[in-house]
Amino acid sequence: MPDTTPPQVARHGFTPALAERLRALLGDRGMITDPAEMRGYVTEWRGLWTGRSPAILRPASTAECAEAVRLCAEAGVRMVPQAGNTSLVGASVPHEAGDEVVISVGRMNRILDLDPADMTMTVEAGAVLASVQKAAEEAGCLFPLSLGSEGTAQIGGLLGTNAGGNATLRYGNARDLVLGLEVVLPDGRVLDMLRRLRKDNTGYCLRHLFIGAEGTLGIITRAVLKLFPRPSDIQLAFAAVPSVEAALALLNRFQRHDGASLSAFEYMGRFGLELVFRHIPGAADPFGARHEHYCLVELSSPRPDAGLRHGLEAVLEGAYADGLVLDATIAESEAQRASLWRLREEHSEAQKREGASIKNDVSVPVSRVPDLIAQASAACRALIPGVRVCAFGHVGDGNIHFNLSAPEGADGAAFLARWDEVAEAVNGVVRALGGSFSAEHGVGRLKTRTLAAWRAGPELDLMRAIKRTIDPGNLMNPGKVVISA
Repeated sequence: MPDTTPPQVARHGFTPALAERLRALLGDRGMITDPAEMRGYVTEWRGLWTGRSPAILRPASTAECAEAVRLCAEAGVRMVPQAGNTSLVGASVPHEAGDEVVISVGRMNRILDLDPADMTMTVEAGAVLASVQKAAEEAGCLFPLSLGSEGTAQIGGLLGTNAGGNATLRYGNARDLVLGLEVVLPDGRVLDMLRRLRKDNTGYCLRHLFIGAEGTLGIITRAVLKLFPRPSDIQLAFAAVPSVEAALALLNRFQRHDGASLSAFEYMGRFGLELVFRHIPGAADPFGARHEHYCLVELSSPRPDAGLRHGLEAVLEGAYADGLVLDATIAESEAQRASLWRLREEHSEAQKREGASIKNDVSVPVSRVPDLIAQASAACRALIPGVRVCAFGHVGDGNIHFNLSAPEGADGAAFLARWDEVAEAVNGVVRALGGSFSAEHGVGRLKTRTLAAWRAGPELDLMRAIKRTIDPGNLMNPGKVVISA
């Protein structure tokens, strides 16, 4: 099971006087103390943790956020930044001790500026990803960050975790999509780095400290995002392949054919798809025959005459002739494209509905993905006979969500109690292959001990030094990511 031990903290200073000052600052809409209304803010998405908090603070502006942080800091009250609460590692919920306030940026959700000439968009941290995508599309642009929770995930949380997603292969992680940031520091000061510059070589690039820090160094309140030309030609294929090795070979063929147009390449195993068919209404198998391995391939270009359909068909036909593809279907409409993408994007929700699951968000060099899936599957099946492997993900960038569902009929709680044991087995394979124990979900509360073990030495020393320098009182999201020595 994930570690549920709260950090050692002094008695909190959330007094009635502080509560009165915060309510006067934020108004009734900006401060929640009713336990029923608070539940969604203190419960982790998968239900692994349910914390407690004296209050949920919901500032409506950077100024309100900064003043709320200043008041809490003066009182020694610890704070948990939250933007969407879709974290999968417990980064965005408070501990059970009940002495941390949650500061949600959900009310700060405006799109402040969109400049098609600069190809930038300036947004508040509470803006929902789907709204940002839509605004970009309406302006003839593209914001390429895309993932299954985009209807609820907020920009501040996506940047705080350096989210990846389906288009990382072409556009990079969240870190690569940001030009400027505004951050409220743990003492309430506002760090204004909200610049739209493509080139700015003036000392340390401080914004990268906060992207991926999971709220441990401050609260992201605004961001300048990079936009790209909106694709005019999008082609999507869903292919059955004989093995993971064949999936990798197919990826290489598309890269060599026209790597610049390849925007996504996803892998799915049969078990994961069966969960989607079972639990997601309207999901259906694109093929009449059963296969064990599948790929989702997307090509896109801003040029309407890019000829992507011809190229997609040519690569698939050649791969079929060589035995790398067993069957394939190409989306003929936007509705079909959305339906095929849904088969991939609903994996997490389907597995959640199936019951107890252990998740491993790992990455290895792309060439070692087949080794990862084979060796980690063998290790977990030896550990827990009958365990069901649900491996899927972004094979194009080496990030596989190596998830495990409890054996049929097994006790879910007993299965989850073996979380650390299973993670150790998977991580042993990952480490031997030169990979990472966290590819895109982050560290949060779930993986702090793993971080300390894997990054011990100068790397961990520097992380702790940065945390002490920016947040000497350990007020901002304590007990997450980096635990003090």
